[in-house]
Amino acid sequence: MAASNHEQKSIALTGKVTAVTYHNEVSGWTVLTLDCQGGSERAVGVMPKPNVGETLEMTGEYVEHPSYGTQFYAETATRYLPERAEDILEYLMSGAIKGIGRVTATAIIRKFGDEALKILESDPLRLAEVKNISLAKARQLGEEFRKQFGMQEAILACTDFGLQPIEAMRCWRRWGQRVLDRIKVSPYDFCDPELMIGFDRIDDICLQRGFDREDGSRLRAGILHVLRHNLNNGHTCLPQDKLVPTAAALLEVELSQIENTLQQMLEEQALESEVLHEKAFVFLPELYQAERHIANDIAFRVALPLYAETDWDDRIQQIEAQNGIQYETEQKRAIKAAMDRGLLILTGGPGTGKTTTLRAILMLLEASGEKVMLAAPTGRAASRLSELTGMEAKTIHRLLKVQWTSDGTQEFTHNAANPLDATAVIVDEVSMVDVLLFSHLLRALKPNCRLILVGDTDQLPAVGAGNVLGDLIASGKLPVVQLSQVFRQAMTSEIVTNAHRIVAGEFPKWSGREGDCFLIRKRSFADVADTVLDLCCRRLPDTYGKTMQDGIQVLCPGRKGEIGTIEINKLLQRQLNPPRADIRCVNLQGGHKTLRVGDKVMQMRNNYDLSWVREDGSLGCGIFNGEVGSLVEVLPREKVLTVDFDGRLVSYTFQEAEDLELAYAITIHKSQGSEFDIVVLPIYRTQPKLTYRNLLYTAVTRAKSLLIVVGTEDSIAQMIENVRKTKRYTALMPMLTEESTRYDT
Repeated sequence: MAASNHEQKSIALTGKVTAVTYHNEVSGWTVLTLDCQGGSERAVGVMPKPNVGETLEMTGEYVEHPSYGTQFYAETATRYLPERAEDILEYLMSGAIKGIGRVTATAIIRKFGDEALKILESDPLRLAEVKNISLAKARQLGEEFRKQFGMQEAILACTDFGLQPIEAMRCWRRWGQRVLDRIKVSPYDFCDPELMIGFDRIDDICLQRGFDREDGSRLRAGILHVLRHNLNNGHTCLPQDKLVPTAAALLEVELSQIENTLQQMLEEQALESEVLHEKAFVFLPELYQAERHIANDIAFRVALPLYAETDWDDRIQQIEAQNGIQYETEQKRAIKAAMDRGLLILTGGPGTGKTTTLRAILMLLEASGEKVMLAAPTGRAASRLSELTGMEAKTIHRLLKVQWTSDGTQEFTHNAANPLDATAVIVDEVSMVDVLLFSHLLRALKPNCRLILVGDTDQLPAVGAGNVLGDLIASGKLPVVQLSQVFRQAMTSEIVTNAHRIVAGEFPKWSGREGDCFLIRKRSFADVADTVLDLCCRRLPDTYGKTMQDGIQVLCPGRKGEIGTIEINKLLQRQLNPPRADIRCVNLQGGHKTLRVGDKVMQMRNNYDLSWVREDGSLGCGIFNGEVGSLVEVLPREKVLTVDFDGRLVSYTFQEAEDLELAYAITIHKSQGSEFDIVVLPIYRTQPKLTYRNLLYTAVTRAKSLLIVVGTEDSIAQMIENVRKTKRYTALMPMLTEESTRYDT
């Protein structure tokens, strides 16, 4: 019965389901109508699929929806079966049990009356007494019935354990009824990254429940957590002598206990180990297999014979005459290598003619009857490649036709068994590609498919694990052409020339009034922040007609500090989208983060459960780390918000929205693969671990038309002088150079 006070928390509501308006099988989000003692009630929440005729007992609160009015938001929901024959008939006729339709439901009720569901649950073979139901079908119906209510039992057990309803749904999709055993015997299995439940949280729950600190499943989970956490730092493996003490400190156990557990995991092949440069490294199996497969595949392709000899000089001269251009020596070498070899790496900084060279290669490939496909790691990079070449380019995921399984893992339609229908594949921005994705790409290529990899080795490595481009070049096993000559047209841009000065260790030269690369000198954190705000909120929009939603982007070396993304975003939000009575907002992270309608936001990690819809009605799933959108709707009482990602509308629960952050300012790392008309770059007393040359270089090369650096020459000089690159533990380069590299793929 509904409580009369709609503001009261943890209200109990019980009623019979009369209609299920919507149910998402993946997330469990449900909209339904209940017949309660006080009348009809609309209810929403995350739960196993309910059916017409069932009774639901919910706890939650009333919320106000702008379109649907008052409705009940269920935090928990328990299902009860109908007891009277007429209600059971309605339940069965609703399609609640797969295989029972209107005719069969009527026959079952006619035969068993009020006892129908008890028989379905405890003695389903008796259903064979009903005409047209065989013993096999009776057994199948009983299994389907038990499966439904096994889901409810499992999800209730998960929420009692301490998981959120949406997390419980993911666990059910992964293990089904076996999730009950996980809770009782091995709750650390919930730390699986695909379930998006962290080790720290599960560890806290388990220890509070009296779980043995030295239990083997806890030690295994802790070791896996250290390896998985370091994937976020780009490492595909860790030295064993670093892994062991790190895990021991995390778990507060003896080194010997970690060593013994690690040895067991290696023997069981739950982890992989290999000695590289006389040092033992430990891998997660999927990372080891990916790097090993890349090394074997590349070795195979390098060993393939050259293509038939052709006088490419004449063909290149024809293209030059046709297009009125003159290729320089290294460009011609790259063009010939692309046509003669099955594999090529083309690298170079801005203004060195990579795009011009690529266009020539495309013309020759198409003239030779090749079927060419273009790809890039991100949507923005793919769009830019399309604009530069005039050909369609896709993200690598889209090229391989990624699909998400019910348990959230990714599968690719194109693989070794179903390769791409291409004779040449060109991939841009390869520095951004991690080892797992690159391994999947190679699996989808036919053995004789040309592969041309384009990238800039001076940019930051991929956000994901590995250093694919750097390791491939460092191995010395592949044909590599590096373009270094900056063309006259590009030299007119101070952005381009300063990028090359930075790579060479030279200090930038700043533009005059008509230039495109400026330094605004400020010598305090407060002055830097104030200047960034003034530029983004007043001066740049007034002068260039651009806004933070369309063309202007602040890039920061890091997240923390007075001029990190967290603080700068708060300041920009306060100026550009301040609190107003008519603008809805949501407070997240315990009130430490506020998002308002109209805010520019970024997804901070892959979420394969999120579904999206376009204006044309097309549907899809998955929003990925680094995607930027605009917050268009917040329903505070319903605990749902909507983000527009370039025409894809995505609904988030407030729990899912914890993965969103303001994106007026983003880190330089997150900007990889993107270009912005105007970049504002605060550089002042940067954290030592972020003070290095290729971080600055990457930021500068993100600017298309205008770069404004705010800070001091000293801070910029410190970054230029530090030539170290972020250390990554990877195995691809030594695997490529070892004599034992296998040629079987």
